[in-house]
Amino acid sequence: MGVQGVYEAVLALDRAAVAEHVRAAIDRGTDVSEILNHGLIAAMDEVGRRFTDGSLFVPEMLMAARAMKAGLDVVKPLLIQGDARPRGTVVIGTVEGDLHDIGKNLVAMMLEGAGFRVVDLGVDVGTDRFLAEAGAHGADLICLSALLTTTMPAMEETVRAVRERSPRYRTMVGGAPVTRAFAERIGADGYGEDAPTAVTLARRLVAA
Repeated sequence: MGVQGVYEAVLALDRAAVAEHVRAAIDRGTDVSEILNHGLIAAMDEVGRRFTDGSLFVPEMLMAARAMKAGLDVVKPLLIQGDARPRGTVVIGTVEGDLHDIGKNLVAMMLEGAGFRVVDLGVDVGTDRFLAEAGAHGADLICLSALLTTTMPAMEETVRAVRERSPRYRTMVGGAPVTRAFAERIGADGYGEDAPTAVTLARRLVAA
């Protein structure tokens, strides 16, 4: 089935099948970029569309992202060796004082599935670490997540520090208590309401 098999296995939420189809495609000599773009990335784009139209929900989206990641793990060594280039580099983390990571993990996996190089800093990440890691990895975009209203000031502090100290980085914020109005007020470059929206926005911000 080739790349189509990869695509369908992701939509079937089958991690083992995704990895199997990716290996089979590689063994047949299929170009790695084709596997990535027409198999894994195309499938995650479709997952995003289905989530947006209400035919797929967060648990299924998370399962699809994990299935995609199983295929990406097979492809990664070849991407490093070959000419495939990431869309951009994203540093992502949950802000200082907040230990929640499910939403952040989903966004990170979907960004990776969309062709970005993702540096996941985990949870309870302070401003200085966001900036240091962005510099160390040559990031294009810094993504900040918060689930607690009490940690939203930490998000504001980090966005302000990026704008004042390293304005070359674009910032994107999201999380349950975060709103578009809050994102605009603190000066973030974008707000991701959910994981598919975050991917679309990240593409736009990196291309700008």
